[in-house]
Amino acid sequence: MTDTESKRSYDDPPYSSPARPQSTGWVGMVVFAGVMLLMLGGFQIVEGLVALFRDDFFVTTDAGLIIPMDFSAWGWTHLIIGAVTLGAGFGILYGQTWARVVGVIIAVLSALANLAFLPAYPIWSTIVIALDVLVIYALTVHGREVRY
Repeated sequence: MTDTESKRSYDDPPYSSPARPQSTGWVGMVVFAGVMLLMLGGFQIVEGLVALFRDDFFVTTDAGLIIPMDFSAWGWTHLIIGAVTLGAGFGILYGQTWARVVGVIIAVLSALANLAFLPAYPIWSTIVIALDVLVIYALTVHGREVRY
């Protein structure tokens, strides 16, 4: 029997599986996006619960909003966005491709919903929009880094 494989030296790079690409340092950005989606989901749920149970908490009335809807409707909107955001955040931490797509879509919807809700809760909505933009960046540019 002949030995057709060349001998490896200590200078050669370690063996790597061709099916799984090597992760780079940007994998932390994707984990950041997953954790941020979990936080944003929590923020959206809190915002939805406040809209459902304390109408007098907000800066303006529902007539002063960009889309004049009852605060109960806004509360349910934020609760649904928050629940989907939590699911996408867990999916991203598990390396699921569908979660990246859902994460980008839900971050865009969250930013738009908070943009429309801006007159009622300006500081909170601005923070959520900024975090949505960071999540969209992390998932679109570095989303392929986390695969299992």
